Amino acid sequence: MSRYQQLAVFASVAELGSLSAAARELELAPATVLRTVAALEARLNATLLVRSPRGVSLSPVGEQFAARCRQILQQTAEAERSAVGLHSHVAGQLTVAMPLLMAHQVFMPLAVEYLDAFPAVQLLTETRESLPKLLEEGLDAALVVGHLADSSGFAVEVGNVRPIMCAAPAYLAQWGHPESPEDLRQHRTILATASGHSPEWRLHSGSTTRTIRTTPVLTCSTQQAAIQAAVAGLGLIRCLNHEAHQQLQSGQLRAILQPFSAPALPVHLLYREGRKACGRLRTFIDFAVPRLRNHPALRDE
Repeated sequence: MSRYQQLAVFASVAELGSLSAAARELELAPATVLRTVAALEARLNATLLVRSPRGVSLSPVGEQFAARCRQILQQTAEAERSAVGLHSHVAGQLTVAMPLLMAHQVFMPLAVEYLDAFPAVQLLTETRESLPKLLEEGLDAALVVGHLADSSGFAVEVGNVRPIMCAAPAYLAQWGHPESPEDLRQHRTILATASGHSPEWRLHSGSTTRTIRTTPVLTCSTQQAAIQAAVAGLGLIRCLNHEAHQQLQSGQLRAILQPFSAPALPVHLLYREGRKACGRLRTFIDFAVPRLRNHPALRDE
């Protein structure tokens, strides 16, 4: 087999976690798949798969190589699609999951552009605050905030978001602008339970974390409600910068205590089926990734 075919066979084994399953997907004999992987390992002088009575798993080198294989195969497929115009006629339903405020603040304008470009597609968005299971939940793709495990499947990093603390200008004019963690004890705070926050505010300075316990004047079940209360001037809130992007851009909220914010978190677009993804999913990935990467809410600046 050619080097490209070897990569494709190994990527299928890595994705499916089984030599026999890869053989069925590729319509090859299991012995052919086994020989192909063995030839690839010999050419690279590296062990990519760890064999056991219960099947195969990726070695540490194999995990890194599988990630590179996915990138190479995806880039090759994109080049081929551009050449033959496979993006010209796509139709059907596409289901994408994401956190609620990612949909409100970032995704909807992109969705409108995508549907203008591909009017035969029906786009269904679903909200998930936790890491979704694409196959089990019938999802084609998902926007996910936070670090991913190495085995998270096909993923493209599209940006970063920052934990921030903020308040309305009217509140800061009345109660003052906090300059240090200790200043929080003199301020009114708003808590959103859905975000996983507690009354304890953790502020970071280098490798040091300082915890300040507050007594919220308002506890909301959603981050969206907490942001609205902060815009009304009720108190200080914690959120991710994309969750209040429009309010920050318009000046309704101002970031505070920025030197004490936690490190940025990556944002990934997860998708299933890899290089075998249907046309509408491939067009969505090609369309969405560069636009997400250019969105100011996803650039850690």
